[in-house]
Amino acid sequence: MMIFTLCLFLCFCGVTLGQDVLSQTEVTTETGSCSPDMCKFLKEFEAMKKGEALETKLKETESQVLVLKQKEALKVVFSAGILGNAAIGPFKTPTTLIYTRIITNLGNAYNQNTGIFVAPVRGMYYFTFFYRAGGEHKVRLVLMKNNEYVVESSDHKTLNDGADNGGNAAFMELQQGDQVYVQLYPDTHVFGGSHTTTFSGFLLHQD
Repeated sequence: MMIFTLCLFLCFCGVTLGQDVLSQTEVTTETGSCSPDMCKFLKEFEAMKKGEALETKLKETESQVLVLKQKEALKVVFSAGILGNAAIGPFKTPTTLIYTRIITNLGNAYNQNTGIFVAPVRGMYYFTFFYRAGGEHKVRLVLMKNNEYVVESSDHKTLNDGADNGGNAAFMELQQGDQVYVQLYPDTHVFGGSHTTTFSGFLLHQD
């Protein structure tokens, strides 16, 4: 009888202990604990997600750096003059001046065959033009953006002034493909001179 009672007591303790362990397992599972294999898998999965996010961020940063380098590397600067010392004009219609002597043309945005500068990128640009002319005819040069009047420089006709000099300048916000040129008004003239009648411009910053 005593042996039977002892066995019954041990079985009861075992069942109670098993219930306690099961309860603790359920509780820890609910609070986020897991089996060793599952925990290892979850850690590896989390590390993989962090690695993918880091790789994506790295690619985005590399792209941004590349864009900045391209902007810094882009240089657009030109300066050109008109060859010869003879008078240009007067003409009956507005005439684009063609500055054929290239002083500098970084970026090749200025076309010496047409006299037209074409903006390679969107940004802020600065342009200047200067001229020398005689007094026997009026002078009127206009800086044009596409077909729009921007600024001008002019002088009236005089018989007492052997030579006239003038010029002007402007900042322009240009879109890619915009055209900038200098136009000679009808019934006016300038002197050709690669050191005195010039057209220049450069890119201040790219947008």
